[in-house]
Amino acid sequence: MIQLPRLYAIVDCHSRSERETVHFAEELIAGGCTLIQYRNKSGNVREMLEQARELKRLFAGGAPGLVDFARPWNSVRFIMNDRADLCLAADFDGVHVGQDDLAPESVRKIIGPDRWLGVSTHNPEQLREADLTSADYLAIGPVFATSSKEKPDRVVGLEGVRRARALTRKPLVAIGGITRANAVSVIEAGADSVAVISDLLREPRKSAEEFLRLLE
Repeated sequence: MIQLPRLYAIVDCHSRSERETVHFAEELIAGGCTLIQYRNKSGNVREMLEQARELKRLFAGGAPGLVDFARPWNSVRFIMNDRADLCLAADFDGVHVGQDDLAPESVRKIIGPDRWLGVSTHNPEQLREADLTSADYLAIGPVFATSSKEKPDRVVGLEGVRRARALTRKPLVAIGGITRANAVSVIEAGADSVAVISDLLREPRKSAEEFLRLLE
């Protein structure tokens, strides 16, 4: 069974250039993030692949000239949102799929047994189904109201996290409206990790450090 870090950072590349995306990821990693999901809902395939490859090239084996060599750069894992094909093309470490994406077992056939596979769920029924698949970890949410999706699913709250924890032994990621103000309560409800987008946007390095300090 895999072990997730407490903080699961999501780099949403909407309206960001490649340079901005790389700098944002650099700051997150400098702040201690070791698991980063690349998410791009609006870019074309070529743009997505170029950005993803640049992230992998710069950070997976170290980033000479860009970052502190004391950091364990080779321990950073990159997860591709939605696209199993781009996960392979960019040599990412895994892929995360939602309920409307390719089925988990179809994704597993594409990425093989060694890359990580995560699945989003939004209610107990979806979580039970995902638990029976070869997914390495499951996500539950939105825990709180979120602005990162145009049409978010119904909020599950902390009780939804507790219920999800009771339904699976797989690592559990909570997502949706999670901030430094409520992250500890989400972990206490049973999540192994919290996925964060918005509360990392301002001063990403400092924000990541604060999240990790709170969640120790």
